[in-house]
Amino acid sequence: MNTVTLFARLKLRLLAGNLRGDLQRKLGFIFTLVAATGLAAVGFFLMSLLRFAPPDVASELAVLAFSVFLFGWMTVPLLVFGLDDTLDPAKLALFPLRTGRLAVGMFTASVTGVWPAAMLIVTFGALVGLASSAGGWLLGVPAVLVQFALCVVASRLITTSLSSALRTRRGRDVLAVAALLVVVLTQLPNLVLNSGFGDPAALLHRMTDVLRWTPPGMLAHAIADGGPAGLAEIVFVALLVAVLAWLWIKALNRALVTPDVSTQAASVRRERGLADRFLPDGPLAAVVTKELKYIRREPRSRVGWFSAAVVTLVLAFSMRNLGVGAGLPILLTSAGALMIALQSGNAFGIDGRSLWMNAVAFGSERGLIIDLAGRHLANAMIAVPLLTVVGVAAGLLTGSPGSILPAVLAGWGALGIGLGVGSVTSVVLPYTVPERMNAFTGAAPGQGGVAAASSLGATAGIALLILPFVVPLLFGLYWVCVAAPFYGLLVETLGRRLAAKIGFPRTPELLMAISKPT
Repeated sequence: MNTVTLFARLKLRLLAGNLRGDLQRKLGFIFTLVAATGLAAVGFFLMSLLRFAPPDVASELAVLAFSVFLFGWMTVPLLVFGLDDTLDPAKLALFPLRTGRLAVGMFTASVTGVWPAAMLIVTFGALVGLASSAGGWLLGVPAVLVQFALCVVASRLITTSLSSALRTRRGRDVLAVAALLVVVLTQLPNLVLNSGFGDPAALLHRMTDVLRWTPPGMLAHAIADGGPAGLAEIVFVALLVAVLAWLWIKALNRALVTPDVSTQAASVRRERGLADRFLPDGPLAAVVTKELKYIRREPRSRVGWFSAAVVTLVLAFSMRNLGVGAGLPILLTSAGALMIALQSGNAFGIDGRSLWMNAVAFGSERGLIIDLAGRHLANAMIAVPLLTVVGVAAGLLTGSPGSILPAVLAGWGALGIGLGVGSVTSVVLPYTVPERMNAFTGAAPGQGGVAAASSLGATAGIALLILPFVVPLLFGLYWVCVAAPFYGLLVETLGRRLAAKIGFPRTPELLMAISKPT
């Protein structure tokens, strides 16, 4: 059996094995399959619509799309701190395979799955949208395949080269800062367009003039060209992919013999936290202290927190000249609060197997209520000042200083609503959070769907509960924001009590759901 067949069968067997006997993961995998199928269909359709655009515009849009695909493959696995632990060099070190064959197997594992197949289908949409001659159709197939190979190999080269650094605390902190910079970069097009810095068509033309000579730009141009020049571009990029593959093999060989720093013992010291100074000793103070340490030490938490603030402020700055009105700061601050609150939709996942100690301490529904209260209080200790800053900045940037107080109050209320809804989703749809010290560990098959379903359910619940304030705000009745913090506190309290009533009887199932191997 050759290496490609072996690794493809192993990957499919892992997918099937992780779904066996677990209804929640099966439903999550079905959700993922439906989402990937929808993305593939919509993406293929949108790419094929390029056929109806002027040839120069279609070519420019395809160049931009191919470049975005490559950028996504290179950054997304790092930003979400791992997608697939079958790509971890440390787990493959004992395989009796040479490095070259191991790289072939890892490439096969990378392209075996629902999302890679969906992205390949979307990329093939460019063939329908750009090819205008027989040569374009003939060159289009290898161009799409080379583009797909370029994305996969570049992604694997980056993750393998950084595998050792990403296992360290410092490396992951640096990556968290890089993730924030990427979040800012994603907002630049919105900032440019809303600020009226130039004609969008001219900006697209200038951008694609540069991207045209990048490897993905060459492949997109080759499909549209369909001639000898296009063939030469495909050959050039294929040779570049071969060079990147050689570099990947070298990086993989180095990663296989580099000590795993994540197994080194960490120092433990006693420290007095902020909660110890203001809260009496007891379960509440213990939970608050633990959660604050999680927030401080977990890069994924910091990325979520600061991304919410950065996106909100960039939107406020870019939309300041649109004349939306005084309600814009309220809307933006509330949106930032919901982005922060949605992180609590799986409150127990970060505890993992250690939740059994909390479960022993629960003893009753009241114990679970106190545990959730401690988690929410820790989040509020950071979110409330942060939302205050966001509300003030949004009011000043949009030229509506009179909306600062309503915006801050609305943000606090939205935070309370989000935390209350997150309590319920935490016990109804719990799932395992990937291991923090492994840069490659991601959700097991089906868990990504569970996480998406949990987020969608929380968003729907928040949307329903926030309607009593949205409707008056649409009519300019901003004074209702005065009641927002009290309403948010009420929803948080009721949600926390409902979550305890649902979650306490099924504590064993909750512990099992967040302790499953990823």
